[in-house]
Amino acid sequence: IKQFLLQKKEGDIDTRDILTIKGLIRRGEARTACTYNRIPLDHVHFLDLPFYETGRIEKNPISETDVQIVQKLLQEVQPHQIYVAGDLADPHGTHRVCTDAVLAAIDEEKNAGAAWLKDCRIWMYRGAWAEWEIENIEMAVPFSPEELRAKRNSILKHQSQMESAPFLGNDERLFWQRSEDRNRGTASLYDKLGLACYEAMEAFVEYKPL
Repeated sequence: IKQFLLQKKEGDIDTRDILTIKGLIRRGEARTACTYNRIPLDHVHFLDLPFYETGRIEKNPISETDVQIVQKLLQEVQPHQIYVAGDLADPHGTHRVCTDAVLAAIDEEKNAGAAWLKDCRIWMYRGAWAEWEIENIEMAVPFSPEELRAKRNSILKHQSQMESAPFLGNDERLFWQRSEDRNRGTASLYDKLGLACYEAMEAFVEYKPL
């Protein structure tokens, strides 16, 4: 592995061993972030979706297999709430592909008449780059200073991903700083509208399967 990395050139595809190590690192970071937020590890699922396993920055389009894997998890868990990335123009295209896979799986379940969907709501969140327009926000969750700090610390647990998705523009703030400023900005806007004043707020838009 060390020899490959020393000789690796731009555009070279990672070996299976390196992909495995990268996957173990990411799983460890995700588990640490979940443990930090008191999420039981038996509630954490890693799907290893085929679209992601290219060894390159560019990923494959979603396939029927990807959708089936997500659908199987939904059938097992039967969640009351689902959260997906709403940054559909996000520079980190993986978020868009994952959202497409989840929504396609939900559509399959709806077409199959899945009873659990009747008690489930699907929420789309934004990343660090932009917030939902105020007139489109359908759920706003307030943060205390302690909760905002917990979110920051959870982001920082993903050390291998720090600044791997640069902002398109001249914004030099770190990812967690942009995210925090966005949450504070949403709370400030609600305050200026004469609503309750909070340290920060996370905004969501509901997705309703057709």
